[in-house]
Amino acid sequence: MRLIQNMTTIAEYPAAEHSVPSRAMKIAVIGGSGVGKTALVVRFLTRRFIGDYERNAGKLYSREVQVDGEQVTIQVQDTPGAEMTDNGISLPDHVSCSIQWADAVVLVYSVTDRCSFDLIEQLHQLVVRSGGANMRPVILLANKADLLHLRRVDSEQGPLIAGNLGCSFYEVSASEDYSQVHGAFHRLCCQLAKQTPAVSNSSNNSAGVAMEKRRSPLIPRPKSPNMQDLKRRFKQALSAKVRTVTSV
Repeated sequence: MRLIQNMTTIAEYPAAEHSVPSRAMKIAVIGGSGVGKTALVVRFLTRRFIGDYERNAGKLYSREVQVDGEQVTIQVQDTPGAEMTDNGISLPDHVSCSIQWADAVVLVYSVTDRCSFDLIEQLHQLVVRSGGANMRPVILLANKADLLHLRRVDSEQGPLIAGNLGCSFYEVSASEDYSQVHGAFHRLCCQLAKQTPAVSNSSNNSAGVAMEKRRSPLIPRPKSPNMQDLKRRFKQALSAKVRTVTSV
């Protein structure tokens, strides 16, 4: 399965999207602060790496692609970072909404930040509670693999927790290796492409109900008048009238 990207500038727009192709793949990227979520998203969509970003306010990035010849839109929701506090996990409301919105979720931690790794299990529980991780793909990304001298999470711990959570694992470097980042997101898109798109919009459901009512045999839809048939009947009636007058 090939993923062909249109390498134009990323389009960003809020949740009320512009017109999109027939199918959209919605991906939420969540994790602790400073783990490189934005860098991963931009790297995947543009091949570029930018070292410094403004504090993440939760942007939605969009890119039109082709997956096995099907034109789709990949929508990647970047999210503000979660924090660990004395009372547990501190999670912006935007993150919870993004999890519920997404068709797939990317969990991210930094190998240089032990706290970001400790957040992963709780973040995964949020995904499960919001709809079930088994019903949509979830992958785990360990970022900043190039910073070996700053590593705080052992390389074997990532695959171990991913196995316990039942999700795929990738250790990547957004700054040094585009192919690693692209490969992880590519496989996620391939999983989504194999799934049957579900109707999640209430207006679409209403339209479907209305369509079924129109098709119901109990309430037949009246046929539109056929003008040729009306003309033929009018001529028949006129001819009959003429014959009656003649016979009289």
